[in-house]
Parts: sequence; structure tokens; C-alpha cells
Amino acid sequence: MSRISTGRIIAEMARKEYITDHYIRVYLYSPEAYLFKNTTIGDNNKIAVPPAGLDEVHFPTLDENRQWVYPPKEVAPSIRTYTHKGIDLEKNELIIDFVDHGDGGPASKWAREAIAGSKLGIMMRTEEKELCPAAEWYLLVGDATAIPVLSAILETLPETAKGVCIIEVHGKKDEQPLKTKADIEFKWLHNAQPHIKSEMADTVKNIAIPETTKFGYVAAEFSSVKEIRTYLRKEKNWTSKELNAYSYWKAGVAENESEKDRHKEKDSME
Repeated sequence: MSRISTGRIIAEMARKEYITDHYIRVYLYSPEAYLFKNTTIGDNNKIAVPPAGLDEVHFPTLDENRQWVYPPKEVAPSIRTYTHKGIDLEKNELIIDFVDHGDGGPASKWAREAIAGSKLGIMMRTEEKELCPAAEWYLLVGDATAIPVLSAILETLPETAKGVCIIEVHGKKDEQPLKTKADIEFKWLHNAQPHIKSEMADTVKNIAIPETTKFGYVAAEFSSVKEIRTYLRKEKNWTSKELNAYSYWKAGVAENESEKDRHKEKDSME
């Protein structure tokens, strides 16, 4: 079994912009950005957010059991999963999008408050990764946290592909134009309280799935992903190779505290 090659760098915020009312695009400068020149756009990365008031990044390490070993509490960063949105090798910049939840979460708080020069740790594979296999029809589903990966998939689909893309955002002003050559029907859902309820699963259940080769990519909150995965796998008999469904977060629980539950639920359907 080949070992995944992972790069680890400390980057500084070069600039940022609000793409929508609740969506912040951050441009991160590092002379080592070239390490990720072969990384697939849309792949996940781990960011290391320094504690408030500390502008240094003290990375955790992985032990022989692939468990995180953290530095002392006073300097230990918060580790969160984000999606690699893009790279500019001429400017040595990585691009990561953050959803502004308006809460005290360390990642969105960092994005809101960061100024030029603010440091962020980034850990990401340096190799290519297939986001989705070839198919005739696609079902793409996610909340605001999934827009970077869904947009990356949409941009790679051929003109011959068809499908449906369901995205849940805070409101109308948070809808984004997403590029694709494929024949995709977009369904935008508006939900200002995704931690309380969601209509994603019900929307999926009302989709007419054609009898053809298909692939689904689902990324959202734990309960929504679980319901959608169960529906497609148990009621519609999709195979594990036809569906990649993973929860980025769990309502009311920090990412590091919910990781075990999210992986366990995903593995139960493999």
C-alpha cells in the first residue's frame, strides 16, 4: 500500500474578499506553495489555526497509529478540514474559501479577523486524487462548506454529462455562479439555520434518478449526509463505488470531537 505524500507549510494571508455575504475567499502566500502544484483542486486539506493572540503555528504530528499528537495547550492550533480551492504558482498563493458562520468557530473567526500577514498552517497531500469517476449522470449535494469541492467537480465534467446539483446556503444573496460544461440542473436551498434543520435529504428524495451510469457526491452536516446515504444505498441500491458521501461537520459538536462519529457512520455503509 503506497503512502500518501503530504506537504506541510506555514502561509500568510495576502488578501481576502467576501464572495457573498457569508463566504470569504482567502489568498495565502508562501514561498513553498509550489509543493502543492500537483494537488487536485477540490481536495481536502487540514488547516492549523493558531490560538487567539498567537501569530505562530505549532503543528501537531502523527504518531505510528496515525493519531494527532498536539503541542502544549497554550500554543496548540485548532485543526480543521477545508477544501483546496486553487493555486497561483506565479504569486505563490493558495486559495481557500471559508464560510462565515457568525459564531466563535476558530476557522471562520480567523478568516473574519485575519489581516495581511496573519499566519495559517496548511497540511495537504501533494499528489493528484480522483474526485469522481466517469459517469453519464451525477448527483452533487452539499451545503455552503461543500461549494469549493462541488465547483471543482463541476468544472471537470464533460459536455456529455447530465445531472442535478443541490446546494444549501444561508439565503439568496449567497448563491454563487458555478461554471460547468455539463447539463446540470441547479437547485439552491435557503436555510439560515443549517444546524437545526435542512431540506437537503427531502430534496434528494424527490429527484428522478435515471437508469444509467451514475455517481453521487454528498458533503454536508452529519445528519443530512446520513439520511441521504441511507436513502441512496438502502432504498435505491446504489453501490459504494457510485457514491461518495462524507459529513464535514456535526451540528452542535466541534469537528475534532465529531470526527470519530463521522468516520464510523461512513464506514458502516462501505
